[in-house]
Amino acid sequence: MMAISRRTFIQAGSAAAGATVLGVGPATQWFGLTPDVVHNPGTEGVKVVPSFCELCFWKCGILAHVNGEGRVTKIEGNPAHPLSQGKLCPRGTGGTGLLYDPDRLRQPLVRVERKGQQVFEPVSWEAALDKVAEGMQRIKQRHGAEAFALFKHGYGGDWFKRLMKAYGTPNITHPSYAQCRGSRQTAFELTFGNGVGSPEVTDIENARVLTLIGSHLGENMHNTQVQEFARAIERGAQIVAVDPRFSTAAGKARYWLPIKPGTDTALLLAWMHVILEEGLYDAAYLEQHALGLDKLKAHVADKTPGWAYTHTGIPTQTIVETARFVASGRPASLIHPGRRTAWYGTDTQRGRAIAIMNALMGNWGRKGGFFMPNSMGVAKFTGEPAYPEHKHAADMPKGVVYPFAGSVLSHGLRDASIPGHAEYDIKGWMVYGTNLLQALPDQNKTLEALKNLEFSVAIDVLPAEITGWVDVVLPEATYLERYDDLHTPGWRQGFAALRQPVVPPMYESKPGWWIAKEIGKRLGLDAYFPFDSAEDYIQQRLAKDGRSLADFAETGVLLDKASPCYIEDGLAPVFGTPSGKIELYSQQMADAGLAPLPDYEPPDEPPAGHFRLLFGRAPTQTFGRTVNNRFLGEVMDTNVLWMNVRTAKEQGLKHGQQVMLVNQDGAKTGPIAIKATQRIRPDCVYMVHGYGQRAKGLKFTHGKGASDSAMVTRSSIDPAMGGTGMNNNFVRVERLEAV
Repeated sequence: MMAISRRTFIQAGSAAAGATVLGVGPATQWFGLTPDVVHNPGTEGVKVVPSFCELCFWKCGILAHVNGEGRVTKIEGNPAHPLSQGKLCPRGTGGTGLLYDPDRLRQPLVRVERKGQQVFEPVSWEAALDKVAEGMQRIKQRHGAEAFALFKHGYGGDWFKRLMKAYGTPNITHPSYAQCRGSRQTAFELTFGNGVGSPEVTDIENARVLTLIGSHLGENMHNTQVQEFARAIERGAQIVAVDPRFSTAAGKARYWLPIKPGTDTALLLAWMHVILEEGLYDAAYLEQHALGLDKLKAHVADKTPGWAYTHTGIPTQTIVETARFVASGRPASLIHPGRRTAWYGTDTQRGRAIAIMNALMGNWGRKGGFFMPNSMGVAKFTGEPAYPEHKHAADMPKGVVYPFAGSVLSHGLRDASIPGHAEYDIKGWMVYGTNLLQALPDQNKTLEALKNLEFSVAIDVLPAEITGWVDVVLPEATYLERYDDLHTPGWRQGFAALRQPVVPPMYESKPGWWIAKEIGKRLGLDAYFPFDSAEDYIQQRLAKDGRSLADFAETGVLLDKASPCYIEDGLAPVFGTPSGKIELYSQQMADAGLAPLPDYEPPDEPPAGHFRLLFGRAPTQTFGRTVNNRFLGEVMDTNVLWMNVRTAKEQGLKHGQQVMLVNQDGAKTGPIAIKATQRIRPDCVYMVHGYGQRAKGLKFTHGKGASDSAMVTRSSIDPAMGGTGMNNNFVRVERLEAV
């Protein structure tokens, strides 16, 4: 190739004035002077199929474009769907990365012993299903149906819930309760008699002041909430962010309070002190709708801002100022309930404090607070026999009761699989769509439980770590390849959404409804599956109301008539507490031997040289299921360790340096790169959840980053509802070269 000197290049550029040089066209096309031409990526489909997403739990409406060759070319938000409103988060657009993941499970696998080693071999569906039915039948005959447990996550898990109830076990659980949102649900039920739902009934869009207690909106990407968050800011809403880390939401805040981790309840009690002492609460609302105000006033009389400062590190005057500011927005002042609230084992009490703060704002049922949801009535499926009776669940240790546990505890069933922990032992597992080695705290205990099982089966899309520990692996079709039941959540306007196949199942994968029905057939439970297909099941439900699947053809959604959801619209709030009112003082808690008003318990302090480990989400990542997604991996293919820049310097660490993490019990993970930043307190570190995968079948993500789950070897149990506080683990940093 001829070398071009700088002088030659300049001469060529001069000669180009008014001429075409080197075939690039007129000089006006140089250096971006012409208008940008939008490239057409060719992703418009010849067919567009409406459905709803499964890349997280939000279930946004999608439009999937399919080209003439039957390939999904893009996924976009469905404008007719109330949750997506025509937009998707990055994960939702990345659904094709799951559908076409080259690491997908392709055929049933059965564990066999070959030459002294345990290996998996491919088998037919008939052989795999027979193996599952034989294992389940054997456990039922030896130990009773209750000795078999279902762990599920994802909307398709309800088919297997039907199977397990027909089989005769109460041990049906989902980690999203005890390891995620159960404590906040319990707290709001104790206070208002109503949970906050999923999706949450938060009226963010109309809030004047939005307070986020460790809630990372914009990073956790709950789609509808993030859209409302953006619109609220556009309309002038003010944000108060309480977080040890300067999150994306904190970047939009009027106040960022870099609180010491684990001291949030102290701050909330001090806010109550100021608001009650200065009369900044909604007295008329509380007089009409609440009980226990005098007891609350007495309880927080000594919880002064000066007292809270000694625990939280937030200056006294800042606590006073922010308390007044939060109250200034009432009733359109919303203290967000959060989502993953399993932090310290005191989480129901912290959730109660958040609920009481909202009650003081008078915002339940009010615009800018919590709206009262409407649900579209769709007839239930009928025709199956009554489910058999059974013992109570085995999810609590012998002699222990968590009085307000509203769901079977996943870690409890895990522990019951180790002989002698519970009233009776669990001997078999069915695991649907959840990698329990990452979802549950203390991986060693999960492995011990797996080794004690007599039989286990996993139904999944990807070869997650859990699939390497079971006896049978069944490949499920992705959410883009199957029908599931109708989705009819409570929302401002009731609606029903349809999940339907966008393309046929790839490889030998099968939809969950078919797998559950076929196992049921082999167990003699045909009567509990009186439908030929998921379409038939849905059609039977719709027909009772004079509807049909054809009603979903155009948009994939049916909207109910508009109904009021605010007190301002004339709707009277209904509080499902024993008193029928908001219970600031909880007699239910008192009767259970628990504090009837929120108390503050200081968190454990880290050992010398250790930092408290915090973790959360990123816009492209939800659970372990998204980290192997090559489409999403183009944006973020690993995690980093946030560390205060001053602390990093004291430790002799540099930004970008690879390190290993070792927790207080000697567990190790990494390598992971340091992100030295001023945006986090010096006493803690932070990483995005889901990385550090050890499953070799996940070829894209295997070995990338560090695993927060591997560091959670300790958890504190919430005495009210049994949740696992997982933010009480500490790590130290080891230079990679020293490992």
